[in-house]
Parts: sequence; structure tokens; C-alpha cells
Amino acid sequence: MSKVALVTGGTRGIGKAISAGLKDAGYKVAANYGGNDDAAKACADELGIDVFKWDVGDFAACKDGVGEVEAKLGPVGVLVNNAGIVRDGTLHKMTPDMWEDVIRVDLDSIFNMCRNVIEGMRDRRYGRIINISSINGQKGQMGQTNYSAAKAGVIGFSKALGVESARKGITVNVVAPGYIDTDMLAGVPENVLESIVSTIPVGRLGRAEEIAHCVAFLADEKAGFITGSVLTANGGQYIANG
Repeated sequence: MSKVALVTGGTRGIGKAISAGLKDAGYKVAANYGGNDDAAKACADELGIDVFKWDVGDFAACKDGVGEVEAKLGPVGVLVNNAGIVRDGTLHKMTPDMWEDVIRVDLDSIFNMCRNVIEGMRDRRYGRIINISSINGQKGQMGQTNYSAAKAGVIGFSKALGVESARKGITVNVVAPGYIDTDMLAGVPENVLESIVSTIPVGRLGRAEEIAHCVAFLADEKAGFITGSVLTANGGQYIANG
């Protein structure tokens, strides 16, 4: 079993917490990032992990990036697809660029990354793939037709790949976070944030470390009987049936 974990979008927010959690669990962690060099360096220094810069929306870049990670750390045994962006707007005001940017980074990246690790995992007959979706990929959200479509697509992709890969010792699962206290919510007005929290039965936003704990559980060797599943972590805000 390879103890190398690759986390996309792994140097900030939920991704950074996932990187930290997997390192604590004994993995050699490679954290991918797309643009913020200062944040990536700070993450590498703080966690003592390796960071790698490439565009997850670019298939060739993903192929080269995975090659670089494996040349330095060894074969990827755990892949966490966490990278994502938002470009919010109601559909009648949404531009093609707003649609395409989100689909490319939030959904195309899942194919790009999984395609570039799946053959090695199949050859080794072991792998753990955890894809990060969202509560809004389960229930939909006003102003996020692009994001909701991408995150719903992540769920369908993961279920299909889970079925394809099960007999090769590879599990493919999804974590669908609700509203988490990260930089993504930093610009939300206080009254809007209070309105969101009022709809969460546990009465608070989630913490990035709680999502990281979900990922570490699914990444564990002992989680081999769980595949094609969606683990919702949203404080009871939306009760999904699978």
C-alpha cells in the first residue's frame, strides 16, 4: 500500500486541513495549488509537506504534475480532489466564461486527476480516491447553476468510477461539506451569514478540520468496504438519501 497522498487545492482552507490531517495519519503528502505562491510556501513551511503548482483544469498539466509527485515521493495511493472555485450569478446573467471556468476547475479536474492515477492504482490493486462535492451539488443553490452542476457531476462520476474500480481494490467516495468557516465565506455579509447559520440544526458553521476527519476516515485502509458513497457533513442542514 502506497502511503503517498495527493491533495488538490491542498494549501488553503479545507484543502490545507485535509493535507494536515493526512500527514498526521502518516502519509507523505503532496499538496497541489493553482496560483497563490505565498500561501503555498506558508503551508509547506507550517506543515512540512511538499507543494506542487499546476492547473488542475489542464489534462496535460495534471499528467506532468502527477509524474513530478511520483518521481519525488512515490506512487500515489490516496487522491483527494478538493480544488474548486465559484463564479456566482443567476443563469440569466451568467456568461459562458463563468460557466466554463467553474466546470473546468470543479468537474473537468476530477477526470484529469483520476485518469492520471487510476492505471497505477489498478496495477497495484489498491487506491483511495476521495472527491469533494458540496451540499449545493445535492440540493442546488440559487445563483450557482454552474457550481451546483459541477458538484452534482462529481457525485455521479464517483459512483460510476467506484463501480468500475471495486474489484481492483480501489475505493471512490465523496465528501459533501455544508457551509464551512473558511476564506470562501469571509466576504459574506454578517446578516447573510447569520441567516445561513439559522438554517443549520447544529447551530454553527462547520470547521475545516471536521471535513479533514471525514477524508482521513475514507482514506484509511480499513475503509475498503465503502465505495460509491457520499458522506454528508453539513450539520443537518440538508438530509440526503445517498
